[in-house]
Amino acid sequence: MSNLAQEKKYKKIITGLSIVIPLAVAALFGVNLKDLGFNVEPLTFLPPIYASINGLTAVILIAAVIAIKKGNVKLHEQLNTVAIACSLIFLLLYIGYHMSSNSTSFGGEGVLKYVYYFILFTHIVLSIIVIPFVLTTYMRAKLGNFPQHKKIAKFTFPLWLYVAVTGVIVYLMISPYYV
Repeated sequence: MSNLAQEKKYKKIITGLSIVIPLAVAALFGVNLKDLGFNVEPLTFLPPIYASINGLTAVILIAAVIAIKKGNVKLHEQLNTVAIACSLIFLLLYIGYHMSSNSTSFGGEGVLKYVYYFILFTHIVLSIIVIPFVLTTYMRAKLGNFPQHKKIAKFTFPLWLYVAVTGVIVYLMISPYYV
């Protein structure tokens, strides 16, 4: 199968995942297992863990860029694969927390409240937008289409880095209000 045919096939998968993942997260975010009659303990220990995973993802992304700038393609590929795995682990822990625990409201006031909600809003919107970018960038590298990989990576890297870093910031800003 030609690279063009493979890319076309993967684009369908990427499109599907880019739609299904946010919809599944939104649907599961609204499900509380206790409300459904399950006797589960709230997984209140998870937020600092998944915030740390976001921080780790940011460090890995920066290391991946440094690796490719130094010509270490193999390390670059490995680091980006680990960054994707970290994002998946984050997502599973995030869903687990929200399915077992009540949402926490931000208690800050004044300008801080607006800053928090701006960061939260952009974090959520860009976390959805970045999905097809990450998957397309990764797919193009795996198919050996490096000119196109490099072209889209220039957009993917800052978007993904922003999402990872703002995930940590959102956690740090809301952590004093966890019950």
